[in-house]
Amino acid sequence: MAGKLPLHPSRPRVNWWLTALMAVLSLTVLIPLYFTAVTALKTPDQLTGSGFGLPDRVRWANFADAWRLTDYPHAALNSALITVGAVILTLLTNSLVAYAISANLHRRLFKGLYLYFVSALFVPFPIIMLPVVKQTALLHLDNQLGLILLYVVYGFAFNIFLYVGYLRSIPRELEEAARTDGASTWTIFWRIIFPLLAPMNATVGILTCLWAWNDFLLPLIVLSSPDARTLPLAQYVFQSQFNTNYTTAFASYLMALAPMLLVYLFAQRWVISGVMRGALK
Repeated sequence: MAGKLPLHPSRPRVNWWLTALMAVLSLTVLIPLYFTAVTALKTPDQLTGSGFGLPDRVRWANFADAWRLTDYPHAALNSALITVGAVILTLLTNSLVAYAISANLHRRLFKGLYLYFVSALFVPFPIIMLPVVKQTALLHLDNQLGLILLYVVYGFAFNIFLYVGYLRSIPRELEEAARTDGASTWTIFWRIIFPLLAPMNATVGILTCLWAWNDFLLPLIVLSSPDARTLPLAQYVFQSQFNTNYTTAFASYLMALAPMLLVYLFAQRWVISGVMRGALK
């Protein structure tokens, strides 16, 4: 019959070239992760063989040694405090500034501010590294609070770029309707705009979280107290001038990876959607 639907509707074609490319690219992550895991389970004498071979006997004591040598609970707590503080302050301040810019992007002043902030993406960090060290010391911000503020400031350029693009995709009619009902600018932002920013907040939050948790350079040059050292700084204990304790070091890397893996698995469904929608405008 002419109007009869086909028994087997056509399925979307699979792009096998793109699938193969993604499979190859995934190996750039899976292979180092596998190498890290098998190295963390070996004894030092087993490192002389193939680096990708499975351990002859598993040495779980590497994780206990890494826990003790890095003082893992204390270092992880320092990293967690800095990371949580940086994420919360980043979401609150960056989204608010981006909202002000996007709402007035038709004005020259705000257009210039937007271009000024985004241009900071092209400033290499080594150029401003020494001034940052001197200024944080003069202002007595060579501590965890100063480190949190630096993460907020240095992530500002990229976050403004993402937020403004996302905010421009939100219909202006929502704000106009709220203003007609007598809502103030603060009420509109916190009651309407900020909840709609959930995908972008998740994107900015996870990127800031990964950066603050894994960063080595900023804590190294800013923190002056050994008690405030973060987990990446604590892991530097495994390297000496003439030797590196690879098995214990790799066990420590896996222990540091675990919290961030849980965070990403929890927030991943918002991350991709936020990046894609922010790039549309």
